[in-house]
Amino acid sequence: MTSQAKESACAFAWRNYLLLNSGISENDSRRSALYRYVADLRGIGEDDFDLLQIAAVAYLRKLDELHDDRCARQAADQILSERLESRAAISP
Repeated sequence: MTSQAKESACAFAWRNYLLLNSGISENDSRRSALYRYVADLRGIGEDDFDLLQIAAVAYLRKLDELHDDRCARQAADQILSERLESRAAISP
């Protein structure tokens, strides 16, 4: 991962995930899946911590709901896309 914002967004999402899911190990496979997902994100600024954080949290939530990496990626991408659209609508 090349961006400090990506690293920080993953760390934030993972810490919160562990707080909500006390039985999860620090080295759970979902952690590496999260880092891969965020590293693979395209089309958003490398330094946009807010969007990266939203994507990271959404991915983990959807991964728990759907139990499938590909479906979780698609669902998180959709949430991110909606957030980008709402930002664009607000910006002049």
